[in-house]
Amino acid sequence: MDNLEHLITRSIKTYYKNRLRAPIIFMVILLLVGFIWPINKMISPDLYQEEDISLHELYNQKDYYGRYMLKDLYFTGYTSKWLDETRGYYYYTMINSECVIVLLDPETCQQGEPTISDICIKGRILYDSTAARTLLSNLASDLHWSEEGILTSVSSYTISEPDATDIPSLAIQFIYVVFGLFSIISIIIYIVYINFPVLSLPVQKTRAYGKPSEILAEAEEELATLPQLATEDMFITEHYFIETSSYGVAIVPIDAIIWIYKYSTMHKFLWHHFSITYTLYITAGKRHYIKCPKNIKSDIDGIIDYLSEANHDILVGFSEENRLKVEEIQNDFAIIRKITGFLSKRV
Repeated sequence: MDNLEHLITRSIKTYYKNRLRAPIIFMVILLLVGFIWPINKMISPDLYQEEDISLHELYNQKDYYGRYMLKDLYFTGYTSKWLDETRGYYYYTMINSECVIVLLDPETCQQGEPTISDICIKGRILYDSTAARTLLSNLASDLHWSEEGILTSVSSYTISEPDATDIPSLAIQFIYVVFGLFSIISIIIYIVYINFPVLSLPVQKTRAYGKPSEILAEAEEELATLPQLATEDMFITEHYFIETSSYGVAIVPIDAIIWIYKYSTMHKFLWHHFSITYTLYITAGKRHYIKCPKNIKSDIDGIIDYLSEANHDILVGFSEENRLKVEEIQNDFAIIRKITGFLSKRV
């Protein structure tokens, strides 16, 4: 009896403590990924004025992404293409007495504006890129320079706006932010549920039948004082069916149960059959569905027999007839009927 004291509350805390591990581990992985790769800089790049830009230092510090304030850019006459689409326009500008090639997005440079007096772009620093080498080789040919001469006159580093704002980069940032927010929100929610079990989903689902805090208190009292039937993780009290397994916690009034049935699962590896487990399915009013997996047949049969005796209105066993009855009781297609009725009137 002492083990049943506040069992539901303890089970809720244990359940969410176990679930808390996954988002914490995932958050640590995201932090490691952000430490190894410059994703944080991709999402929130630093702003650099032209006089503060040292491409060599930034690249060596792995600060590949940033927002750059640039002045006096001149169009080279060359573009970058991908699948017959113009990806960007090549410009050159002077940064700290060094000639630097800058690849601008078509919209940023108005499809190749000859000169740009000042601009602020989000870009990625590239070192000795193949595209930049090809560009400089073509420029040397056009200007009748030697390729070696133009390579020594122009920085080996380029700033590329498309490489910082293209779809793959934006997708990586979006996924990283979404997963990060999901992990943080999950951690916060699980901590709240651990400290305040009455706010957890298993308890709040009972709002359809009354005040959750009162139902939890009554179920705890009945379970601690006079359980009618008990298995390893399923209990029946005077008024409630209670599940406290590692797969979840559930509280449902017996008089709200509509349908119960069991489903068997064969566990095997290759040709060897290990065991059969049974899952109890319970459908209660207000579309409350409970699944109790991996139980033994005798426990499931005992629960079904007791519940069917306690509430003679419960439909027992899976059949098409019972499914249709539950569908009618739950009025599952009420919304669809309303929509079709409204549309038929309109037609």
